[in-house]
Amino acid sequence: MSSQLRAFGTDGAGAVSARGQRSLMVWQVLSAVFLLAMGGIHLYLALTGVSGVLGVLFILNAVGALVLAIAMVVLRRRLLLLASVLSVLFIAGTLLSLVLALTVGLFGIGETLHGQLVTTALVVESVGVVVLCVTIALVVRLGRAT
Repeated sequence: MSSQLRAFGTDGAGAVSARGQRSLMVWQVLSAVFLLAMGGIHLYLALTGVSGVLGVLFILNAVGALVLAIAMVVLRRRLLLLASVLSVLFIAGTLLSLVLALTVGLFGIGETLHGQLVTTALVVESVGVVVLCVTIALVVRLGRAT
């Protein structure tokens, strides 16, 4: 039983181990990397041709991703949990918007899989959701141990 507890970053007394904290920090950085990648894709698209309302939304997406990426690395405990939940909602919402644009259209704009960086965005945002969910699980588990 104690080996199972140590595998999740706690010792038998319930204290968070250094290994658990390092593991969490790795997932925090991975989460920030995926947020930055998503924001970078949108910033690149906004600067290379997407204009109008969609271009403004892409720039806002990039700014939001930057703020959340910083929060993912800087914050601890409950604020980290809040930032993680907001980040997964943000990246999932962005993914949902892309899927809607691919299927029925969004803001009167349709997209195809052959569009610029569409498949890259799909992969980055999908994997980003998974990474952020793992980060949330670790934050919750390590939060219960303290």
